[in-house]
Amino acid sequence: MAGEQGATSIADFEKSLDELENLVRDLEQGELSLEQSLTAFERGVKLTRECQQALKSAEQRVEQLVQNSDGTLETRPFSPDDTE
Repeated sequence: MAGEQGATSIADFEKSLDELENLVRDLEQGELSLEQSLTAFERGVKLTRECQQALKSAEQRVEQLVQNSDGTLETRPFSPDDTE
């Protein structure tokens, strides 16, 4: 069940990212009215925050599997600074 929620979160993230990309493209074209541009900008800010939160949450869930010197395995939080 946790896998289902993770898949849903990924799908929601991708949907939000696609919408954000479309908003940016619309704003860059410069064909929106001022009111439409403001609405698109506000929506973009909201989507950006949602995407950042989803990425932060995913980062916190990532773990690495490490083999100890005695051959046993354990999981540890992933850190890009690990050199093991």
